[in-house]
Amino acid sequence: MSNSQLQSADIVRIMELLPHRYPFLLVDRITEMNKDISAVGHKNVTINEPFFAGHFPGAPVMPGVLLVEAMAQTAGGLVVNSLGKEHEGKLVYFMSIDKARFRRPVTPGDVVEFHVQQIQKRSKVWKFGCKAKVNGKNVAEAEITAMLMDRPKG
Repeated sequence: MSNSQLQSADIVRIMELLPHRYPFLLVDRITEMNKDISAVGHKNVTINEPFFAGHFPGAPVMPGVLLVEAMAQTAGGLVVNSLGKEHEGKLVYFMSIDKARFRRPVTPGDVVEFHVQQIQKRSKVWKFGCKAKVNGKNVAEAEITAMLMDRPKG
C-alpha cells in the first residue's frame, strides 16, 4: 500500500508528517484519507489545553483561530502523506484564509472533526474547503490556501 492510499494516521504518524509539536499540534488523528483529495481530522478538546487558562477564565472557549489552524493541519497532513516520505516534515505556509465563519463555541469535552476537501491544486499550492464539526453540527468553516515549502537552511 503506498502512502497516498493510507486511510488513517495516528498521532505518531501525524508527527512524522507535520513539524508541529505541543502545544501547537492541534490534531490527534486523521482518518478517511483519500489521496490528497479529502480527509477528516479529530481533536479531543480537554480543559488541560494551555489556551483555556486565558480564553476565557470561567467560560473556556477554544479560540476560532485555532480551529482554522487545526483544519489547516489536517489538510497539511493529508497533502504531505499523499506526496510520500521525502516530503515529511516540510513546512506548510498559509497563503490565504477566506470565508471563515464561526457558528458555535467549542468547549472542553467536545470532539471536533475537521473535514477537509481539496478545491484546487497547482504545483506546491493547495486550496481546501474546510468544516469543523461537533456532534455532526458545523462549528466553523473556512477556505484555506497553503504552500508546501522546504525548511529554511541554517
